Amino acid sequence: MKINNRRYLGNKYKLLPFIKKIISEECVDVKTFFDVFAGTGAVASAFLDKELIVNDILYSNYLAHLTWLSAEAYSGEKIAACIDFYNSLKDIASDNYMSVNFANTYFSYEVCKKIGFIREDIEQKFAAGCLNRREHAMLVTSLLYAIDKIANTCGHYDAYRKNVSYSNNFIMEVPEIEKEGLKSNSFYTEDSNELVKRIVCDLAYLDPPYNSRQYCDAYHLPENIARWEKPKVYGVAGKMDRSGLKSAYCTQKAVSAFADLISKLRCRYIVLSYNNTGEGADGRSNAKISDDAIMRILSAKGQVTVFSQSYKAFSAGKSENNHNQERLFLCKVNAKS
Repeated sequence: MKINNRRYLGNKYKLLPFIKKIISEECVDVKTFFDVFAGTGAVASAFLDKELIVNDILYSNYLAHLTWLSAEAYSGEKIAACIDFYNSLKDIASDNYMSVNFANTYFSYEVCKKIGFIREDIEQKFAAGCLNRREHAMLVTSLLYAIDKIANTCGHYDAYRKNVSYSNNFIMEVPEIEKEGLKSNSFYTEDSNELVKRIVCDLAYLDPPYNSRQYCDAYHLPENIARWEKPKVYGVAGKMDRSGLKSAYCTQKAVSAFADLISKLRCRYIVLSYNNTGEGADGRSNAKISDDAIMRILSAKGQVTVFSQSYKAFSAGKSENNHNQERLFLCKVNAKS
């Protein structure tokens, strides 16, 4: 199992060669790389030669960062043994939080019982000191990636498909760690505009939400499983309270939030990914920050150059934009700034 083996809106894995090329050619002597809106961590994973500072508001993503980007020691034999045990489970006798709340929605009743049993077992092992922080993260992440492969959705959890056959091919996999002996990287799960006040780095990479689709809505179920606080859920989709996870970048406050973020950044380079979603048939997909606003805000910080590459964006079928481009706005920050 690799870091990119998950369906995730805005995932930049296929654009990594483009991003790495621009940064290597345009940015000099970068030792610290701050991924401010890291998502699953795919971009940060391409810069393992740097000291990484990785942040995302979703705890489920934070666990993925610990899994693949942490330098903390772990037992590969222990992880493999746990996953072998979880995969060997057959019939779970008792109901649990997952089967009570989510049976025959995103997963079958039997798979829900298995997910709930496994998640509870991981937490009990961690509380008993049988797992360290990274081992705990690796097992939960393996669970989240396993359910992503069979979830009865189109890739996110705003809704599930009705009147379909459920897959019971539930298989957890061992995370493939590509590089050992990493630097002492730092991991956060905080509001980005607050976190940047405490960070100094060489390069800040920004990939904020583009439109009104809140990530905490799209991935409420993986987030619920990751946190395992067992909150009350409501509605057909079984969503928990996500009020503390909403992003201003998905609202009319996006421009002011972006301006605030840029003003606080302390770095030599700012690299912003922001695609040209433009005006689509589905208004929720339209970009919240215009190019004019981006250029105005970044230009106040330093010299800006824009690089672009065509790509095929994720679509649920309502948005039509056949000229998608991923743009990198590179700001070489003025020394005075």
